[in-house]
Amino acid sequence: MIEITDQIAIDPREIEETFVRASGPGGQNVNKVSTAVQLRFDLRGSPSLPDDLRARAERLAGRRLTKEGVIVITAARYRSQEQNRDDALARLTSLLKKAARPPAARRPTRPTPGSKKRRLEAKTRRGALKKLRGGKPGEE
Repeated sequence: MIEITDQIAIDPREIEETFVRASGPGGQNVNKVSTAVQLRFDLRGSPSLPDDLRARAERLAGRRLTKEGVIVITAARYRSQEQNRDDALARLTSLLKKAARPPAARRPTRPTPGSKKRRLEAKTRRGALKKLRGGKPGEE
């Protein structure tokens, strides 16, 4: 089991990995060996995740989430397949751990007396500046 939090873990069988050829440095190795990893995790179909975590993870996944609700992570940072597998898995667990933390509740705050005073002074200055504009000489 891949541990996300103390209470939440996902089964490795829920994760599908495919190996593709990576671009970038590596010489002839790039053309011969499929070292990049494309990790797929069915977020909407996973029985391991609670609904609130699933909703937060969908928002956090962004472009990595398909229309079907599958998270796709491509890792091609390293030259070895094993390092790319570990990297992709680490990125998935990081995303799910971030989604597992509920957002902090917003506590409404009130403006300070100083900020109110500055706001009113700025309005007065702006009004005085506008009063100097326009009109023809001799008109009032």
